[in-house]
Amino acid sequence: MAYVKAIINSPVGPKTTHFWGPVSNLGFFIAGVADMKKPPEMLSGNMTGVLCVYSGLFMRFAWMVRPRNHMLLASHALNESVQLYQLSRWAKGKGYLQQKEDKKPSGT
Repeated sequence: MAYVKAIINSPVGPKTTHFWGPVSNLGFFIAGVADMKKPPEMLSGNMTGVLCVYSGLFMRFAWMVRPRNHMLLASHALNESVQLYQLSRWAKGKGYLQQKEDKKPSGT
């Protein structure tokens, strides 16, 4: 019972924003996963790019803040990964990441 009380009353426990911030931030990750079913034409490159920058900046914040917030770092890392994937889908859909055809040397 003392262990549970220690977790609840911890500086990053459920009585603080250090807990509820990361929990609510998981909504971005869940939305990104749900958007994987959408065609790339439906994605917003601007918004996805902003979410990538946002998560990248706040991963650093989560690492530097005291007490260090590992839950916030993890939630932003999850969001960063899904948003980078979505950004790559958007870029491929717009033709920005098309692979060039390999030119084979002719046997002349």
